[in-house]
Amino acid sequence: MTQRIGFIGLSGLMGHGIAKNLLAKGFALSFKAHRERDRLADLVAAGAKEVDSHAALARDSDIVFICVTGSPQVEEVVYADGGLLQGARDGLYVVDMSTAEPASTERIRASFAAHGTRFVDAPLARTPKEAEEGRLNTMVGAEPADLEALRPVLSAFCENIVHAGRPGQGHVLKLVNNMMAMSMAAAVCEAMAVAAKAGLELAKVHQLVSAGAVNSGIFQMIVGKMLEDGQLDGLKFAIGNARKDLRYFTHLQEMLPVTGFMAEAAHQTFVQAANLGFGDKFVPSLLQVHEQLNNVRIVPRT
Repeated sequence: MTQRIGFIGLSGLMGHGIAKNLLAKGFALSFKAHRERDRLADLVAAGAKEVDSHAALARDSDIVFICVTGSPQVEEVVYADGGLLQGARDGLYVVDMSTAEPASTERIRASFAAHGTRFVDAPLARTPKEAEEGRLNTMVGAEPADLEALRPVLSAFCENIVHAGRPGQGHVLKLVNNMMAMSMAAAVCEAMAVAAKAGLELAKVHQLVSAGAVNSGIFQMIVGKMLEDGQLDGLKFAIGNARKDLRYFTHLQEMLPVTGFMAEAAHQTFVQAANLGFGDKFVPSLLQVHEQLNNVRIVPRT
């Protein structure tokens, strides 16, 4: 492959798998380490090259992927001293795979456009498992020609590429998707607390829900996995990140404006969980939050 790829965010849950697949498909990959370095050795052994600044990454790449937590982190790698904007040039693509605020995305796009650089939003769905397998989903906000230019690279690590619409719509679609997913997760965990407190066998709840229209991937990731082995890692997404995504959604909701109650309730569920010290835990740990709040046993223990 002739396109030179720059990558920011290798230490995240998704970043390693994405980079591994890009290297396996023959793309030249450079990176700027963001935090921990313990997941970089195999990528360096496969040919990844480290550079010393985000600006250098932009200068040395045809496409730069950003895969960090949210808008503050994206703005840092773009605008800080030695940031991507200082290396921006005509013909460069910068692709933001983070979950970000649409208003921030628009500001960054305008900043890059002044240098002839195209800024594309392409947030991700699915889990770190699919990232390692090269089977992520992405929703792309871009002009059709820009999407087609990026498609061969995105296909290296994505199974499904959805054109969300014009620039910025990828981040809107991601927020809509995550609002539904995290609201479902909050509802499932609350329902399990009621079932347990009322004396229902949770295996019976699982049996009934699994056989009907209420069943979902979210339900199985949380309840099915918990009942199977007592683990709360079926949905590998941090409570703190869920709180952040719902805040972005409710902010967008207010700015449109659109009346909303469900998202606000779900958001406060995750705010409370984070305030109780569960921010770094995965979303299924909301079950433990309910155990603490409601003096009830939900999660099987040996």
